[in-house]
Amino acid sequence: MKKDINFLPVEGVQVVVARQLNDINEYDWRVFLLNQNDVRITNVFVTSKGYGYHEDRQQKTSTLRHYFTELQPGEHQIVETIMPDVFHLNNEYWVSYFIGDQVFDKKFIFVPDSITEQNLVRIAALGLEGILHE
Repeated sequence: MKKDINFLPVEGVQVVVARQLNDINEYDWRVFLLNQNDVRITNVFVTSKGYGYHEDRQQKTSTLRHYFTELQPGEHQIVETIMPDVFHLNNEYWVSYFIGDQVFDKKFIFVPDSITEQNLVRIAALGLEGILHE
């Protein structure tokens, strides 16, 4: 049962939405998972979805699921490409992973219109500008 699982707080794992210039000098936006821990994380599951309202109409995206065998300390992984068309929605990334036998679990939610140029910061681990969610 879920109530019997001891969930410790997530530390050292971050989700970033970052932009990068492509070959035609336009920005591609990608979602990255960063492991800033001193240990590897394994059996990493990321579920992503967008939801919210636009012009008083409810909108939602498809739910996508991603799996990564492991991320070493200091390593990052591209989760998916994200289109600016969904920046007006809540963009949720539910991350679950193991360190040893302990499971960790956290939802990272980028609220509507938080993915904007005004909110960009330098993400040293990626060498890119992006929005960091801890």
